[in-house]
Amino acid sequence: MKDLIDYIKPLKQIRENSPFVQCITNFVTVNDCANVILAAGGSPSMSQDIQEVEESVSSADALVCNMGAIDRIDSMILAGKKANVLGKPVVLDPVAAGGTRLRREAARHLLEEVHFTAIRGNASEIRFLASCGEIREGFGSGVDVSVKDAITEKNLADSIEMAAALARRTKTVIAVSGVIDLISDGGRTVILRNGCPMMARITGSGCMLTALMGAFCGACREDYFHGAVCAMAVMGVAGEKAEERRLKNGTGNATFRTDLIDAVFNMTETQLKEGIRYEVYQG
Repeated sequence: MKDLIDYIKPLKQIRENSPFVQCITNFVTVNDCANVILAAGGSPSMSQDIQEVEESVSSADALVCNMGAIDRIDSMILAGKKANVLGKPVVLDPVAAGGTRLRREAARHLLEEVHFTAIRGNASEIRFLASCGEIREGFGSGVDVSVKDAITEKNLADSIEMAAALARRTKTVIAVSGVIDLISDGGRTVILRNGCPMMARITGSGCMLTALMGAFCGACREDYFHGAVCAMAVMGVAGEKAEERRLKNGTGNATFRTDLIDAVFNMTETQLKEGIRYEVYQG
């Protein structure tokens, strides 16, 4: 029961602390990322010009770096280094990290230059990082996870060890999102089974999750692992609430996106406690 309380507590903290989150993210999802941070109780800044990112992060509670903004890698490094010096959490979304030479090199460069508090990606993106940048085919299809990389009940134990090993090597919380979500800091691992297939039918659900994780880490400084778990649980339960509403009203994926953000806004501790489906992995 104590575990459950620890994983739900950050929802209250984010609304009490209203963390200011700087996001360097891509133009496709920037509006949704800003709105989901607002919905959770935080305050977003989307400043990403290289001339102001260091100054901007100085007043932020957390920084989110999203490789969808592949042309802003230099801004991410400058802001990330400044955040590291100031002791502020930095969250990375390695969008399509293994997909092209440009992205492979960018991911390696970011990990060399910045210490990330948490890294949130799909299984293909995380497996690429765990491979130490080894080039092979099949690290996703654009921003989507490769079928052979997806986490299933059959490969769950191996996937957990992969994520935990990467967490230990990088001293980072690793969060793998998919049909089954994994969060590990190398010592502790939580499995989540929330969400719905419709979340993959809108642009930006992953980017929104990473932005949400940045907000939760900014509000939950005593244990970033708990913040990361709570962020993923809130997003998953919100997805289920939005899907219930979509099915009831007979609407489509565009309305679902709005209902998803609304569900984050309206999320209560009771809803989260009743809706979270989690397992603490014992090894």
